[in-house]
Amino acid sequence: MKKFLNSAETFIPDVLAGLAAGHPELQVDVGQRVIRRAEPPRPGKVGLVSGGGSGHEPLHGGFVGEGMLDAACPGEVFTSPVPDQILAATKAVDAGAGVVFIVKNYTGDVLNFEMAADLAGDDGIAVETVLVNDDVAVEDSTWTAGRRGTGATVLVEKIAGALAEQGADAAAVAAIGRRVNDTSRSFAVALTPCTTPAAGKPGFELPDDEIEIGVGIHGEPGRRREKLRPAREIVAEALGVILDDRPIDPGERAIVLVNGMGATPLSELYLVFGEVAAALEVRGIRIARNLVGNYVTSLDMAGVSITVCAPDDELIRLWDAPVRTPALRWGV
Repeated sequence: MKKFLNSAETFIPDVLAGLAAGHPELQVDVGQRVIRRAEPPRPGKVGLVSGGGSGHEPLHGGFVGEGMLDAACPGEVFTSPVPDQILAATKAVDAGAGVVFIVKNYTGDVLNFEMAADLAGDDGIAVETVLVNDDVAVEDSTWTAGRRGTGATVLVEKIAGALAEQGADAAAVAAIGRRVNDTSRSFAVALTPCTTPAAGKPGFELPDDEIEIGVGIHGEPGRRREKLRPAREIVAEALGVILDDRPIDPGERAIVLVNGMGATPLSELYLVFGEVAAALEVRGIRIARNLVGNYVTSLDMAGVSITVCAPDDELIRLWDAPVRTPALRWGV
């Protein structure tokens, strides 16, 4: 294993210290492991809190800021944050209008955010939860009951965050987050495994000439393993699964995320996006908005995930609303 680190034991605190040094607009509590906006919560604004295992950066800490999250809770690598940590973030961002949790569908995340919501309720803080389960590669997986939460998390955080910024109440913010999730589907392919600092070796073996179809963001197995094929064929399969599950009619629009898993060159991500655009054009689907880059990663895994959302006018308007975070920024 070759990684820039001081020790596996201090990896997360060292990462958080670097995040704090690089982004003074954030307040990073290294000890409690809470990342939040540096400015105090705005009275009457709904707070948005998300989190999950580290190793997926910029998710979630990179999306804390105006127009997205109010706070994020990073766990250990590929490990859920603990309830007390989530509760601390919830209390820090509560401004009297309640808090919305955005939770990826992984068993540890779901249970710990549920416990944190109960604890917050005991303290008089009303919590709504949006569960993200957009991955159509498999129905159940190593760490989930039901579909995994992956790339659509970025879309949910952006659009729900925009509505919260505009002063909507917690029920409305949660409802629009669920709507984004309901209209989004994702599918991922891995070219290589990833290596966690604690393990010091790849999480699974993948021969040089093989790929994992439908992989998860922790390296969980997908649908099958097969020989490497041209990108056009891989994209065709991924889009076929996505659009079979959530059809989009000719003439409709899409928001598309082509996401790198951490070690895929941007040149290859743009190549994949070009294939996605061409395939959707053949189907009569217009890409209204897109993101290409590393947004939900898996440490040093080479691979790509494709997320397609079928937005209405309101979702497009909220997508276009100003956002200012370390990893996503426009309109400000």
